[in-house]
Amino acid sequence: MRKDVRILLVGEPKVGKTSLIMSLVSEEFPDEVPRRAEEITIPADVTPERVPTHIVDYSEAEQSDEQLYQEISKANVICIVYSVNNKKSIEKVTSHWIPLINDRTDKDSRVPLILVGNKSDLVEHSSMETILPIMNQYQDIETCVECSAKNLKNISELFYYAQKAVLHPTGPLYCPEEKELKPSCIKSLTRIFKVSDLDNDGILNDNELNFFQRTCFNTPLAPQALEDVKNVVRRNMTDGVTDNGLSLKGFLFLHTLFIQRGRHETTWTVLRRFGYDDDLELTQEYLFPMVKITPDCTTELNHNAYLFLQSVFDKHDKDRDCALSPEEVKDLFKVFPYMPWGPDVNHTVGTNEQGWITYQGYLSQWTLTTYLDVQRSLEYLGYLGYSIIYEQESQAAAITVTRNKRIDLQKKQTQRSVFRCNVLGDRGSGKSGFLQAFLGKNLEGQRRIREDHKSLYAISTTYVYGQEKYLLLHEVMPDFDFLSEADLACDVVCLVYDINNPRSFEYCAKVYKQYFIDSKTPCMVIAAKSDLHEVGQHYSLLPHEFCRKHKLHPPQPFTCSMTDAPSKDIYTRLTTMAMYPHMAQADLKNSTFWLRASVGATVFAVLGFAMYRALLKQR
Repeated sequence: MRKDVRILLVGEPKVGKTSLIMSLVSEEFPDEVPRRAEEITIPADVTPERVPTHIVDYSEAEQSDEQLYQEISKANVICIVYSVNNKKSIEKVTSHWIPLINDRTDKDSRVPLILVGNKSDLVEHSSMETILPIMNQYQDIETCVECSAKNLKNISELFYYAQKAVLHPTGPLYCPEEKELKPSCIKSLTRIFKVSDLDNDGILNDNELNFFQRTCFNTPLAPQALEDVKNVVRRNMTDGVTDNGLSLKGFLFLHTLFIQRGRHETTWTVLRRFGYDDDLELTQEYLFPMVKITPDCTTELNHNAYLFLQSVFDKHDKDRDCALSPEEVKDLFKVFPYMPWGPDVNHTVGTNEQGWITYQGYLSQWTLTTYLDVQRSLEYLGYLGYSIIYEQESQAAAITVTRNKRIDLQKKQTQRSVFRCNVLGDRGSGKSGFLQAFLGKNLEGQRRIREDHKSLYAISTTYVYGQEKYLLLHEVMPDFDFLSEADLACDVVCLVYDINNPRSFEYCAKVYKQYFIDSKTPCMVIAAKSDLHEVGQHYSLLPHEFCRKHKLHPPQPFTCSMTDAPSKDIYTRLTTMAMYPHMAQADLKNSTFWLRASVGATVFAVLGFAMYRALLKQR
């Protein structure tokens, strides 16, 4: 909504423009009327819409054409004043003033016009019969008001309608010629309907209607009022009410009715509550609320955000198979202006045997987006209506900014739930296979992935000492001379080499010595393709000798060339290293330490899935 309103009064000399302003301010007809009133500002607290209003007079005798043009360009609404007892002043409305204003305003952003018939005290008849054809001819005309500056008739109403024309314009919402809502308005209201349809059954039941009413107007509807609303729809539409709930057609009809009856402020209240501006675009303030993130801190979703996202998943998982089919994903994102997830997402997170994103995979993708690009995550939550459904000031309430990583190291404990592992290695070393194995895909499954559908990220959950954590793997492209800060910023490093390629380990050794030898970031060396014959590496030290010299874990054998899903033990180890970077290498190499972490992972993974299935059955 605009922060202020600027009203300009124009018209022929002697029609009473100045008198109207003077009568409004003094609440009595002035004995002496100056040629032109000075600009008046009405404070916000005395206007119906609580918005400061500036009223500007125009005098042909005192102002030049150039000054008039400047005022027209600054005005938010223009009142064209005529005298009801002067036919010439009425004719000038169409022959002079409307063409002049249209010439001086942009075609795509015309200012609303109000026709003002002054001096109604001097005649017994109305001028509306003459004015109605003019209103039908020019769609920029919002309304016509007949008034009298002398006896104060409709003076306050005139300026109220002028203010309303700016703050609640009809133009973006409704087409008078077609007598229907405009496409952009239908699109916006359809999103609002889908966000408010909490169970996704295509109708708004009484509970959803009451929540919608309370959200937009801060008060619920009485049971009888709800029935009255539905009865109005029933009388006018055959399919506006279904199973005693309001359908989308019925919802759109109600807003059409509001506008046709001059109550477009009702529709605007709804639109603005759901984040729309005067052009029916979601505002930047709504989509991108401020979140302060200091260096060495990361962003995560909090508990309430995960509960909300779980409810969104449940709402669209129609067949209750704990996965989203392509049709269910498409339905979920109908409230977005574009499809946010591409085919690479199915190879970034966990999927079922059909390749559909699982419940855990769905939450993982949201976790990934929030970690890598919190602004994008805020935008997505805005489209889904998080702040509205959870009655928060903004989507920023869904975000936790973790404390500085240096404090975690000092305190030797962390409160974070998401840990990043950068995976480095030469071309063909097996990095992509390592990422896909984390998602449960063996080599045979990986070969079916199209080249343009591959992802440089993989994210899933691991369990360390019974705590569920997210491990985010990022495959870093092998360009030794151009590793950026983003390529190096992580919680744990994975150096992958191919045991069957004699030149593969050299890259890992050089990267470690160049970038990580003096770093506090823990590193693990992966001996990939361990099912193949191991050859000698063309490097001065053997891989296990290099690791022993630099106090690293021995190379961890890894292969995804098997019929079963690859083991997750190695990923649990990486997560543990990321959580406890301060621990001595000896402790991390201790087999009992790894056993405790791995057993905890297995038990909690099984329990976690069983608990979700149990909750699903209850619903």
